[in-house]
Amino acid sequence: MNRIFALALAGSVAFPAAALAQETIDLTVASSHPTTIPWIGLIQSHFMPEVDRILAETGEYEINWQEAFGGQLYNATATLSSVEDGVTDIGWVFSYLEAAAMPLSQVTAYTPFSTNNVPVQLETMRALYESVPEFKEEWEQYNLVFLGATGSDSYDLYTKEPITSLADLDGMKISAPGVLGTWLRGTGANAVDGALTTFYTDIQTGVSDGVLSLALGVLPTKIYEVAPYVTRVQMGTVFSGGIAINKDTWDGLPEEVQDALLAAGESYSIAHGEDLMERQPAAMDKIIELGSTQNPPVTLAELPAEERQKWVEGLPDLAAEWSNAAEEKGLPAADFLEAYMDGLRERGEEPARDWDASE
Repeated sequence: MNRIFALALAGSVAFPAAALAQETIDLTVASSHPTTIPWIGLIQSHFMPEVDRILAETGEYEINWQEAFGGQLYNATATLSSVEDGVTDIGWVFSYLEAAAMPLSQVTAYTPFSTNNVPVQLETMRALYESVPEFKEEWEQYNLVFLGATGSDSYDLYTKEPITSLADLDGMKISAPGVLGTWLRGTGANAVDGALTTFYTDIQTGVSDGVLSLALGVLPTKIYEVAPYVTRVQMGTVFSGGIAINKDTWDGLPEEVQDALLAAGESYSIAHGEDLMERQPAAMDKIIELGSTQNPPVTLAELPAEERQKWVEGLPDLAAEWSNAAEEKGLPAADFLEAYMDGLRERGEEPARDWDASE
């Protein structure tokens, strides 16, 4: 009996020690943008801790995170290739800058005035990733596994002169980022290509008379100093990309770690959408506060509903132009467009224009 008791006691002592054994996995996480950008900061403050929390439930694995945010490894034009080639294990992929490589990912850029609800848009895009093989392949062909989606707050006008009607835009030069210049077609305004890093100087030097941009971008770049007339148009939000992991890295991970990364990615998408919805009005309030003492002071006005609708109806069929070009590449863009619009409507959104309707 003493020998049996001794063996049982030894087993009870040894078992906890075995349970505490952990495997440490090294993962590099990187980005082109700094953590002051909301969706990058949330990788550090939400996604990574969520992975750690989930893995701690069993204690079998832990991640040794190697952080390289803020362009330490690559810039904004190399986000796709850097994750694809394993420059980083995990990174934010700026699909919005990869129109040629990732055409289906651009659907939100060609469907303005469809939604200002970031959580709904991101939920819809994640659902499409799971249900449309060609969309998933668009990411996986570059040696990626998609983890979490990112988007923007809604677009408005920031100009040198007040805008009270659509007619006021006629002849104006409005800076806009890349493809979003197409959102000005039919207004009489001339799109000037630019980015947050160039908008201030372009307006200041007369290259443009204002900008189509975001409160969360205007606030830190102080564009309101040279474009103090803010016209709330709420042209919509866009899907900008997401967190992805290199497929070779992914294949070498235990299933439990893979599951934790996927769960944390979904949680990140939800948190990011909610965060943007909270940040946008706060940023707009701060712009008005900081610009209240300048000359002229910042003023905020709403574009009248009937003028906004004129804008919507005056746009060419941007979605059909995009869809036709993508279809020529063998992609099911028309079906994808319909699925995207249906996804928004099923989640309670009422697009100002049915971009998937035949005209």
